[in-house]
Amino acid sequence: MDENEFLADRFEAHRAHLRAVAYRMLGSHAEAEDAVQEAWLRLSRSDTSEVANLGGWLTTVVGRVCLDVLRSRKSRREDPRGVHLPDEVAGGRDPATPEQQAVLADSVGQALLVVLDTLEPAERLAFVLHDMFAVPYDEIAPVVGRSTAAARQLASRARRRVQGTSPAGGAGTTEGDAARRREVVDAFLTAARGGDLDALLAVLDPDVVLRADPAAVETAGASRAHGAPLLAGEIRGASAVADTFSGRARGAQPALVDGVLAATYAPGGTPRVVFGFAVEDGRIVGIDVIADPARLAELDVEPLEP
Repeated sequence: MDENEFLADRFEAHRAHLRAVAYRMLGSHAEAEDAVQEAWLRLSRSDTSEVANLGGWLTTVVGRVCLDVLRSRKSRREDPRGVHLPDEVAGGRDPATPEQQAVLADSVGQALLVVLDTLEPAERLAFVLHDMFAVPYDEIAPVVGRSTAAARQLASRARRRVQGTSPAGGAGTTEGDAARRREVVDAFLTAARGGDLDALLAVLDPDVVLRADPAAVETAGASRAHGAPLLAGEIRGASAVADTFSGRARGAQPALVDGVLAATYAPGGTPRVVFGFAVEDGRIVGIDVIADPARLAELDVEPLEP
C-alpha cells in the first residue's frame, strides 16, 4: 500500500464522523458531503506527519470549511427569513445512505437544526463542536479566530439561545412553562427516590433516551447509594430508564444549570453529577448525566430549594 492509499484509508475511517459534524453545522446533506470532500483535498495537500490526532485535525478542518459556508450563506441572505431550513424540514430528499440515516437517528432533531440556524456562524460552530462532539475550547478558538475564553463564551451564548427556544424549555419559556417543568422534574425525583415505578413511567415519555458520559458510567456503581444511578452509556425506553433510576436518586436535588432547571448530586456543595432533562408535553423525553469534572467546571450550577 502506497502513502496515498494509506492516507485515504485513514480518512475513510473518519468519514462518517466528519459527515455528522458537517450536517449538524449546515443542515444540508449535499453541503455536508462537499465539506467532507474539501477536508480530504486539504488533507491530501498537507503534511500531517506531525499530526498526533488525525481525527481532531480533520474535525477542525471541516469546522473551518463549514464556518466559511455559513458566513457566505449569511452574506448572500438567500432565505428572506434569515433561516436556512435543513433538508428534511424543507421537504428535501430522504437520507439515502446508512451514514446519513445514522446522522438523523443520532438525535439531531429537525427542530434543533432550525434553532441552530438562528445562531451566528461562530456561535453555531462553537456549540456544535463543543457540546455535540466534545472538542476542547482551546482547539475551537483558532477556528473562529478568538481566544479560548471567547470561544467558551460563544458556546455558552449559543447554549442559552438553544435552551431558550427549544421544546425542552429554558431561558425563553414562560412562567407557566417553567412551573410545569419544575413539577415534572420534582415528580421524577420523588418517584425515583421512592422506587415508584408506576409514577416514573407516568412522567417518562415512552421513547425517552438516557445518555451518560464516560465519567458517569465509570463512577455510577460507587455512587449508586448517593444519587447517581447504575448507568450504561445510553438507555432507551421508559421501562429501562425507570428501572435504572428506581430507588437510586436519593441524593439528587433540583438545581438551575446554565439557567435551566435540572438536578444535581452535590455533596458538600460541590457538584459531582448533573442530570439534565428535556421535557416535552409534560413528559421527560431525554436525560443527560454528566460527571466529567472538566464539563462540570464549565457549568453554572445554582441549587434550588427542594
